[in-house]
Amino acid sequence: MLTKKAKYGLKAMLHLSRLHRGQTAFVATIAEENDLPKKFLDAILGELKNAGMLASKKGRNGGYTLAKRAEDISVGSIIRALDGPLAPIACASRSSYAPCTDCRTIEECEIRKVMLDVREAIAGVLDHKTLAEVRDVHGDQMASFVYQI
Repeated sequence: MLTKKAKYGLKAMLHLSRLHRGQTAFVATIAEENDLPKKFLDAILGELKNAGMLASKKGRNGGYTLAKRAEDISVGSIIRALDGPLAPIACASRSSYAPCTDCRTIEECEIRKVMLDVREAIAGVLDHKTLAEVRDVHGDQMASFVYQI
């Protein structure tokens, strides 16, 4: 399940993707316009900055901006930066693989085989959907995308 942290991060990234190139937004503005808790959003934006997706400037004309084009940021990369691996269990993860303690071998585990399919399906949607595509989706298309995740 998508955490609030990742959902809020996606909302903030979408907000920033609507700005003109080089334009910045303050955390308070993003939080207010998207009904997000400012203190939590502050931490989330810090993580996204550390992941290389955001840049920030201090001062009166400061704030956050995308560090890359919205077309170059996948939804999957945002979720991974905030929530970690997409896999539902550790033995199905590509980036954070850990064997299960209750399985004899990974080759024999039927549950792992299903969870690998789940992981591939999730990654197939989230890694091939860019921030720009989500931003530009309207009406029924958006409802369909939200239903997929």
